[in-house]
Amino acid sequence: MSQHRPRAVALIDGEHYPDVVAQSLRSLSDRYQMVAAVFLGGTEKIRGTDLGAVAQELYGLPVVIGAEPLAAMEQALSQYEPDCVVDVSDEPVVGYAERFRYASFALARGVAYLGSDFRFSPPLFEHLASAPSLSIIGTAKRVGKTALSGYVARVLQRELFGGEGSGRGVVIVPMGRGGPVEPETIDGLQRQISSRELLAWSRQGRHAASDHFEDAVLSRVTTVGCRRCGGGLAGQVFVSNVAQGVRVANRLDPGLLIVEGSGSAIPPVYADARICLAGAHQPLEYVVGYFGTYRLLVSDAVVVAMAEEPLASKEKVERLIEGIRELKPNMPVVPVVFRPRPLEDVRGRRVALFSTTPPSMEWVVRRHLEAEYGCSVRLFSPNLSRRPLLKQDLERQEMEEVDVVLTEIKAAAIDVVAEAADSRGRPVVFVDNDPVEVAPAQPGDLVAMCVQAAATAQARFAAGAGRHDGGWAQ
Repeated sequence: MSQHRPRAVALIDGEHYPDVVAQSLRSLSDRYQMVAAVFLGGTEKIRGTDLGAVAQELYGLPVVIGAEPLAAMEQALSQYEPDCVVDVSDEPVVGYAERFRYASFALARGVAYLGSDFRFSPPLFEHLASAPSLSIIGTAKRVGKTALSGYVARVLQRELFGGEGSGRGVVIVPMGRGGPVEPETIDGLQRQISSRELLAWSRQGRHAASDHFEDAVLSRVTTVGCRRCGGGLAGQVFVSNVAQGVRVANRLDPGLLIVEGSGSAIPPVYADARICLAGAHQPLEYVVGYFGTYRLLVSDAVVVAMAEEPLASKEKVERLIEGIRELKPNMPVVPVVFRPRPLEDVRGRRVALFSTTPPSMEWVVRRHLEAEYGCSVRLFSPNLSRRPLLKQDLERQEMEEVDVVLTEIKAAAIDVVAEAADSRGRPVVFVDNDPVEVAPAQPGDLVAMCVQAAATAQARFAAGAGRHDGGWAQ
């Protein structure tokens, strides 16, 4: 029966008497092939001072002991290659924070982590892409994943494939909560898609502000829109058609695929490299704790967005970067802010801006648009994702003074804002949000990160001989 029992490494402590732990490990042997134990600490119930000399005799298994429990667990994972980690420790040696850390490190190695009343399984990623693939994942919703994905696509289309209108190049496969039933291809590479086209699609009942429309319009690349529902603690989706979407993208003969996450959910397809986008405005533990740790561990680079007052203090940004580098010392980290960029000339125009930007950033955004693009912002609405408030904003007196409507392509941008603009005879100009490096990063760091991530993806893809056989990875 041993072949049916998963290989397991146990986490144990010295706050339990050794004979209690040993008996517990024996009782687990009918379900698991116990191959080793990791001693996490605690000496209250341990007699003598040289535990290492007697540990195997006490516990009936090889025992890994280290100065740092996490390092000892990593050593055991490398040495014994288990299928799962079974935690039979408890407070005060391990608490909530420690368990999330252990679970994240285990899952990042494709190893399940379980205890008496919990089980965390590593997300599964299907090998499908027929070209090098780069995934953009995040630690939350509304941290700028679509804006970053579009930026990365533009940079790589320019740096690797000759720019807009070129043939073979970048294809984005975004997944969203409002994506299409069947994967949908939108060609933004060969032509500019207009607001009237999006409005026509919206009137057909389609979510024309979904991420694949946004990417195609703003980044001038081809996209294959997908949908997903649900997201687990470590980012596994409940239901999606992303695998089908990647198969569709493969038929387009891409030079590189960008697979875009949704919220904190991770696309369920294998990617050769990952960039993780974190929000400096989030609680620190949401990024470097809980399963934010897992997302960082499986990534090759990190962009820290919203790295400015009043969203996050300089000190908080520094602590966040320090926390990321404690987890992965050599991983590139670039802090950025987002700034709006109209796709058309609005100099001298009176504009209304509809956005998902936090209300606290209104005057930063107003000043930027007026100084950089020469327009006069008569109305600012941060309510694109709050329909009742958005409709109130559209009825404000300032709308009578406006001759151009600026909007991001998100949420209710098309079916509410573009419809209202059309009914008033006002032109719609779409707005992208460009990431801009802030200290301690330097101008050019983000472009360099994008190019390096693509090079990493290309190298790993080549090393795997272009595997796209539908097999699974963790």
